[in-house]
Amino acid sequence: MRYARGPMTNATIPDAAAERIAPAELALLGSVFVVAACGLVYELAAGALASWLLGDSVLQFSTVIGTYLFAMGLGSWLSRHIRHQLVAQFLRIELMVGLFGGLMPAALFAAHASLPVADGGAFHSLLYALVGLIGVLVGLEIPLVMRILKQHFSGRWALSELVSQVLTFDYLGALIVAVAFPLLFVPHLGLVRTGLFFGLLNAAVAVWALWLFRGELRQWRSHALACAAVVAALAAAMLGADRLTTWAEDHFYGSDIVVRETSPYQRIIVTEGAAGVRLFLNGNLQFNSRDEYRYHETLVHPVLAGQGAARNVLVLGGGDGMAVREILKYPAVRQVTLVDLDPAMTQLFSRDPQLTKLNGGALTDPRVKVINADAFGWLESRIAELQRGGEAYDVVVIDFPDPSNFALGKLYTTSFYQRVDQVLAAGGYLVVQTTSPLIARRSYWTVVATLEAVGFTTTPLHVHVPSFGEWGFVIAGHRPWRTPTALPPGLRFVTLADLPSLLQFPPDMDRVPAEPNRLSNQVLVTTFEEEWGKVAR
Repeated sequence: MRYARGPMTNATIPDAAAERIAPAELALLGSVFVVAACGLVYELAAGALASWLLGDSVLQFSTVIGTYLFAMGLGSWLSRHIRHQLVAQFLRIELMVGLFGGLMPAALFAAHASLPVADGGAFHSLLYALVGLIGVLVGLEIPLVMRILKQHFSGRWALSELVSQVLTFDYLGALIVAVAFPLLFVPHLGLVRTGLFFGLLNAAVAVWALWLFRGELRQWRSHALACAAVVAALAAAMLGADRLTTWAEDHFYGSDIVVRETSPYQRIIVTEGAAGVRLFLNGNLQFNSRDEYRYHETLVHPVLAGQGAARNVLVLGGGDGMAVREILKYPAVRQVTLVDLDPAMTQLFSRDPQLTKLNGGALTDPRVKVINADAFGWLESRIAELQRGGEAYDVVVIDFPDPSNFALGKLYTTSFYQRVDQVLAAGGYLVVQTTSPLIARRSYWTVVATLEAVGFTTTPLHVHVPSFGEWGFVIAGHRPWRTPTALPPGLRFVTLADLPSLLQFPPDMDRVPAEPNRLSNQVLVTTFEEEWGKVAR
């Protein structure tokens, strides 16, 4: 006890009161930690969902974070108008943040599945309305906590110390959840359950405040019923999260979904139906089993057969193993190294019986070495190995997703192709999948210009894939590519007789002026979004 022995005086009462309410002090500081963690999760969840559903992660994250921070500032400004019943107002705000923030991912998933695809404006409006609302509510929280602490513990801390304590807990909570969100919560809970989990944490802060300040809260029973209702709603949504996600994805993809996986990098969906087996990454179609052979045969065989005697082949991307399947048709190939960022992809296409049937078990072939790493960084380490006497690659097959954001766009830059050049054998070739020369004509020729800026001689080619339409590739090397004289037996599409036609570009796909895509400008991403955005509209 802090007060001295003997009769209690007025001077000793504040110390005794401070001793009695010390748990509330600790609880409020702890609530700052939880509030910061929850607020950041809602921001990250909105940005991730916008990226998954709308593409262009940099644009989506930038606009979501900008809107969220502006709304938080507005909420902090509005907090000055809350002058009475601070604890009751804080409790109500926590319940609203928990309810709206916790349900936001589920609501956005449901809206994306049920709104017409062409009506992108309605989804955008809902997205930014929810982000703005939650941002305003989160912006109200910290000023209210500081005022409650000052009101109840005015004799304990100076203002500067109070601000320091609150912001320390605030930033600590943000740091921990920023690391845990992509590494722990999303892979194990998914976005919908992650949102609901943190919504329940916000509700728990409200319940804790209800109990701590039960003596000074008016209408305590009304507050208790509100807490119970919000907790019940979030708990029920948590129990039904799988059903909601399943319904939304089934409605969106329109086929029987046989694989649903969430990795730290992407949402992986495999469907099976009358249209065949299809792979979607973050909602974007990657292949259809009915016609993927057209794509992969054109990607692999012109470059590999043209090289003539490839023994050591590098595949960058292509975690589904389809390109590797085609490469293994060459008896001379003794080693294939596949570098793909996402272990969930390569494991799925190595183990799932239905998917390994599609790639012919290519990823478990003894000649294949699978490496899960970022290709940009991996090339740096591989260059260092080659400088110590390692073996260069006769052919490099680059099969990345389209450059729809800056993280992917860096894999189409002069910097990246310079690194590829350093691991390529002197007489080797590389081939790049390069989007549609019909729909994204400038994007396609930007890739060609980028390869030429590095010093490669290029051979553009294209093929019609029914699931995608006209699709383009570029073969590049330091010696001119020549039409091969032989192809492996059993190909379903590529023939020696038809190869020359793949190199002919009609006027609507012919070359247009384009500047190289550099790491410092990433013009390709902007061009790609502009050209494909016209199709979406």
